Amino acid sequence: MSVINILSPHVADLIAAGEVVERPASVVKELVENSFDAGAKNISIEIRNGGSTYIRVTDDGCGISPEDAGIAFMRHATSKLSDEHGLECISTMGFRGEALAAISAVSRIEMRTRLTGAGEGTVIRLTAGEIDEMDAVGCPEGTTTIVRDLFYNTPARRKFLKSDRSEASACHAAAIRCALAHPDVSIRFIRDGEEQFFSPGDTRISSCIYTVLGRETARDMLECAGEDSGLTLRGYVSSPSACRGNRGGQFFFCNGRFIRSVLMQTALEQAYKNSMLTGRYPGCVLYLSIPFGSVDVNVHPAKIEVKFSEEKRVFDLVYYSVLAALEKEKHSADISLSPSTEAALGKNEGFYQSISAQEYKALQHKERSAEKVSGAADTAFSAPRDSYQTSLDLGSAFSSGGGRSTGLSSGMPALGLSKPEKPRHEGVPAEKHAVPVEKPVQNVEKKALPYHNIVGELFKKYIVVELEEDVLLIDKHAAHERMIFDRLKANAAEITVQTLLEPVPLRLSGEDSELLLANSSLLSSLGFEIEILDDCNFVVRGLPADMAPSDVIPSIEEICEKLRSGKAPSPEEARDEVLHTVACKAAIKAGWDTSEAELERVTEAVLSGSVLYCPHGRPVSYRVSGRDLDKRFRRIV
Repeated sequence: MSVINILSPHVADLIAAGEVVERPASVVKELVENSFDAGAKNISIEIRNGGSTYIRVTDDGCGISPEDAGIAFMRHATSKLSDEHGLECISTMGFRGEALAAISAVSRIEMRTRLTGAGEGTVIRLTAGEIDEMDAVGCPEGTTTIVRDLFYNTPARRKFLKSDRSEASACHAAAIRCALAHPDVSIRFIRDGEEQFFSPGDTRISSCIYTVLGRETARDMLECAGEDSGLTLRGYVSSPSACRGNRGGQFFFCNGRFIRSVLMQTALEQAYKNSMLTGRYPGCVLYLSIPFGSVDVNVHPAKIEVKFSEEKRVFDLVYYSVLAALEKEKHSADISLSPSTEAALGKNEGFYQSISAQEYKALQHKERSAEKVSGAADTAFSAPRDSYQTSLDLGSAFSSGGGRSTGLSSGMPALGLSKPEKPRHEGVPAEKHAVPVEKPVQNVEKKALPYHNIVGELFKKYIVVELEEDVLLIDKHAAHERMIFDRLKANAAEITVQTLLEPVPLRLSGEDSELLLANSSLLSSLGFEIEILDDCNFVVRGLPADMAPSDVIPSIEEICEKLRSGKAPSPEEARDEVLHTVACKAAIKAGWDTSEAELERVTEAVLSGSVLYCPHGRPVSYRVSGRDLDKRFRRIV
């Protein structure tokens, strides 16, 4: 008895549809790309209920004749490819002849189309790929396609759809990619009757970025361009100071098609290697133009993955073009200097207008050094922060009792007096020049510690400790990060929230927005108070005590990246990943000036054995024996 069955055409169509139509966002992408191929200059996208019940795409393209409308929904029916030779040089968005057939196989679909110059149009209605009605109709030139009840006949696929909000965010992200891919086409995206964005279609990349990604993103972009024997690159990359905590702001396009390219991503990030902080990622909107025969887009039905015939040339073009854009970056602004700096430099208006960011930072450093010499008796932290200096330990805010010493920077002497700790007030000001407050690292349980003497710091990064006959090097950031993480994890129910007087605006991509909403209870339990404005815009009104407002946006972006990458599959692991980020942002950093008292507390925590590894598994200390040193210097043999 034969056990091999030949599937019916209907089942085969449903299986094939699953490769092309993964979710409502896939429908949006395929229909809009058909509009691009039709030469449309204006496209309107409307979805309802996340796109699962209603998707409408309208364009003013060339339209479809009545003769072609009847066969457009058949599998492998396409106007963009005639023979195998066409696969060698694909210049259109679609070419496989699968999109309309796949969409119609799993939905109820209606299309109204009128050929340019024709007196009347055609309406065609299909259910599960079968034509129910086809007739002449009056309609504008172009094509309107309405998709209803997606996956109504494939419950196995429909049950895996996410919430309406999540699917709508994915549709929104797909529409953004389409709009950025073709700045010469005006695209309007409407969700549940409300317009989400509208691109002008004026061919200018900058205006498209402004209207689609937002003013803040556009403001921090640097123009980028390059050319190499038939390969051209143009677009914009983010300033190193505006890099994000994830790769959600990276958009790569090849010949007008959005792609995911590890090659281009690596070249981009290599160019930023010495310009941005560790754990940050640059944003970009880059357009690669390459001969059609030098790139293969026929790798996957979704056509997002591509292969380049000359990968090294593509890598070099992206790398050196981005590098050139970064080297040309110059910041100039009206900068208000302190009286002491003005007196030292003299009032030269031209100087104030042309001073660069690097020069300004150097002046700030010189000014802070002078302040420490002139007034500080026991300065705590002198490292600058965007808003106010955070304490050494988040955990100290959660412990009862304990002492707190104050250290005033900004030119005021630090008295170094110890006073009883007062309850933390909500409403910590976020002004740029708020007084920094030093709080102790955590109170380490007193144990009999071995004799030790803190010699000092190495590179403002490692604590050098003389320990009996040995030398101990301690990574102060890693050790302190572990101390905060352990305290947060042990006292999760007692996390204190600081309410900001100046809320921090937050704009996220559709995917990050969904992650934020899906994990809102987790973030709330850890001290983040976030208000929803719309699908992509939020306001942070509260955050964990001791975290600086300047760290809010990168922290949330980093949290979203960890949640998206699947590193935290369980609720407990997700909580730990968020705690890792909070602890890292609140811990003292390499390069900061640290008081002797704080160095002593970190050292005691390490010597007590309570801190061995950072939350990411890195060791926090390294021990060199005195005997090894003696051997190295040949004092003994």
